[in-house]
Parts: sequence; structure tokens; C-alpha cells
Amino acid sequence: MRALVPWTGMLPRSFTRFEDEFENMVARFFGNREEPSGNGGHCFAPKVNVAETENHYEITVDLPGMKPEDFNVEVRDGNLWISGEKKEEHEQQGKTFHRVERHYGEFRRVIPLLSAVKEGEINAEYHNGVLSISLPKADEVKPKKIEVKTT
Repeated sequence: MRALVPWTGMLPRSFTRFEDEFENMVARFFGNREEPSGNGGHCFAPKVNVAETENHYEITVDLPGMKPEDFNVEVRDGNLWISGEKKEEHEQQGKTFHRVERHYGEFRRVIPLLSAVKEGEINAEYHNGVLSISLPKADEVKPKKIEVKTT
């Protein structure tokens, strides 16, 4: 008889709670963690994309509403460090907030680099709230084609 009951797309409450807990665990494990803080229980944690081509790494970071002087980009011990602080806006006089979802505070994202990079040729640009970083791979880690001779 249960097979004839139409699927409504809703999981029982216990499965929904498990799904939420699992998503939180995965986010903490992979570094997209929103830690409790004084601003409604969460802090600002910018979203990051990491891509790799044959010659370089491409990293993009969402830093909306920030200025280049609000954050730092460094290469340290084989890692790319992006840190800074998003300041809270204080113009709240005469307002009643019905929803607050914007997060503020200090942040630090540490991205391990899988191979050596040419530190002197790293390029970082910031445009329309997006930080784009290009890290050229060192020559010794680039793939090298080996000619195969026939005998």
C-alpha cells in the first residue's frame, strides 16, 4: 500500500535535521565554515573558487563591498593566504530590521598550493567585488612532453 502513496518531496523531520547537520559538517571540513560570532551567530567567510590549468592556478574570491586596503594576499609556506576584515555598517537609526543575513567580521582563507609557483609573477586584481589571483606554476612542475623515438 505504501508504494501507492505519492512522493511529496518532503523528507521526514529527522532526515531533514540529518541533512542539515551533514551539510554543516562538510562545510566545516572543506573550510567554508561560518563560525559563531557576535553578529547574529555567523561571521563573514568569503566564497572561493580554485581552478588549475597546465600553466597556472586561478583563484577567485567574492569580497563584495570591500576595498583593496581591507584585505591582504600573501604566499606563505606553500599556501595562499587571503585575510582581512569586512566592517559592519552602522547606519541603523530609525530602522526596524525584519531580516539580517549580511555577515561582517575578520576572515582568513588559506588555500594549499599543490605545487611550486613563481612567486615574483603572481598577479592579483580586484574588480566589482571579486578578487582574481593568477599564480604561474614553476617551470619544474609544468608537464613536459617527452618525444618517443621509434627504433
